[in-house]
Amino acid sequence: MAFRIYTKTGDKGKTSLIGGTKVPKSHVRINSYGTVDELNANIGMAADLLTNEKSISILREIQDRLFTIGSELATDPQKDVKMSLPKIVEEDILLLEKQIDEMDAQLPPLRSFILPGGHVAVSQLHIARCVCRRAERACVMMQEENEIIDPLIIKYINRLSDYLFELARFSAFELKAPEIVWKARI
Repeated sequence: MAFRIYTKTGDKGKTSLIGGTKVPKSHVRINSYGTVDELNANIGMAADLLTNEKSISILREIQDRLFTIGSELATDPQKDVKMSLPKIVEEDILLLEKQIDEMDAQLPPLRSFILPGGHVAVSQLHIARCVCRRAERACVMMQEENEIIDPLIIKYINRLSDYLFELARFSAFELKAPEIVWKARI
């Protein structure tokens, strides 16, 4: 018999963490990994819209790291889980910082606030950045509610939002799309 996508076990608003613990679907842990999943989907869309192979490759690597983060967030830290799951490491953060620095060296200095837009790929990167900030807030909320969360996850997601902002600027530059400067109404 083929595996079915639906199990019906969540029909009453509960789901299971890796480790078997049942929690409400509104639980802060579920919100966190659900937002990370949404971020991953938005980054996939951004990668599909870009033409720079290096940028696409880095985004695919980031998607892998987000799956790693999602699996850790979906695991009950109080349970002894038999499966081996990957972890975020400091080198993952250093990769983002290196990429930010490389792009920044090629861009004109940022002298004003910019608005998302100018090209669909740039807009999609800004959408991913916004979802990334929401994922960060959800993870910080976990921490504030005394849920166990690896501090490297929060650090990675924070740096990822910086990376997505810089990649949006860099992509606009490469695509010769205008950066839309915010002009405050006086």
